[in-house]
Amino acid sequence: MKLTFEDRAVRERNRPLRALAAGSVGNFIEWYEFGVYGYVATVVAERFFTPAGGSAAEGLVRTYASFGLAFFFRPLGAALFGRLADRLGRRPVLILVVALMTGATALIGVLPTYAQAGALAPWLLTFLRVVQGLSAGGEFGGAVAMLTEFAPPGRRGLYGAWQSFTVALGLLGGAGVAVGLSTLLTADQFGSWGWRLPFLLALPLGALALWLRIGLDETPEFREPAVAAVRSVRVPVRAVALAGARVMGWSAAGYTFLVVLPSYLQAALHTGFRAALLATVVANLGFAAAILPAGMLSDRVGRRPVMLAGAGLVVLLALPLLHLLQDPGASAAVRGAALFGAGAVVGLMAGPGPALLAEMFPARARCTGLGLAYALSNAVFSGCAGLIITEAVQRTGNLDVPGYYAAATCAVSVLALLGPQRTEPGRKAGREARREAG
Repeated sequence: MKLTFEDRAVRERNRPLRALAAGSVGNFIEWYEFGVYGYVATVVAERFFTPAGGSAAEGLVRTYASFGLAFFFRPLGAALFGRLADRLGRRPVLILVVALMTGATALIGVLPTYAQAGALAPWLLTFLRVVQGLSAGGEFGGAVAMLTEFAPPGRRGLYGAWQSFTVALGLLGGAGVAVGLSTLLTADQFGSWGWRLPFLLALPLGALALWLRIGLDETPEFREPAVAAVRSVRVPVRAVALAGARVMGWSAAGYTFLVVLPSYLQAALHTGFRAALLATVVANLGFAAAILPAGMLSDRVGRRPVMLAGAGLVVLLALPLLHLLQDPGASAAVRGAALFGAGAVVGLMAGPGPALLAEMFPARARCTGLGLAYALSNAVFSGCAGLIITEAVQRTGNLDVPGYYAAATCAVSVLALLGPQRTEPGRKAGREARREAG
């Protein structure tokens, strides 16, 4: 059927919105699964990493080791799938990675446990985590490139912020499902089979993501004749290192406050499973509330000032926050406000972060460059956060370890954000777009 001029105009206007949905749902699945795995870490430790006679602490450390291993395969996935996306286009690679992520997540939900398969069980789980790490490494670079390249003039910060916003939604979705199941089911039911259900829910979500991405066009910037004529561009290593340092605090503080916190509260402060999950939901609500406003603000004042504010606040507030959580006299309302605020300051970094990364690399090296920067930062400072914090608290008995960790990494990000500018067209683009709009 031949499209009329009006139909083509409507389709052209709707392309950015479809790209927003297609990029967002894939990110949602990725972070929903990573959130679920972090939230049910204690249950996974018992079922896969704690044979008869093993201690719960040892099992939790092994669980986080598996969690961290997947992150170390992210840079490989970013290099592999990012290179393909920079050569062949964003669309085919994004279809492939969401299919891999969905399949691996759903298979975790049907794996045999240690009691059923012995030592094979943790190896099977670890293999699926590796597949997830590879696909997640390709997902971020492709999704951010697609979102920012489809963005209207002067709105790249807002469109890029949707990547981070769907991270928050995914983490909240994982926490909500875990809290709901732990409320509806008895502890024995949840431990026996209920923990599998959150992983199996990835199947319908993955089907939706595939449908959206299959019907998506290639990005306008990638199809530009000047860009299409270039076969490939060398990825600037110094830009990757600088970009990784700039998002280090976002990675570390985000996982400390939004993912690792439930297990920390249970293991170190002896908080109940349900209460720990609810605390994390509050922190993630603060995270989600700040992301889109931070992205919009970065379109007006630039990416770096907004990210500097977030990183600086973590440096100042990380230890006082933990001391408040450790205070038995603090009311639930005060603790909730502190957790909401902790999530919000991470959101100040996560909102402008994707656009900042995209603007540091040319189109033919964008997926690889920003994907590597983000994946390397996450591998070292997010994937290892649970392992480092749990092991350090266990060995030293110092309950302030998470605060020191978040503050130190954010201090490095502050220095990197104050360093060489490289490229930051966000502020200029915002002014030009507003001038064009009259």
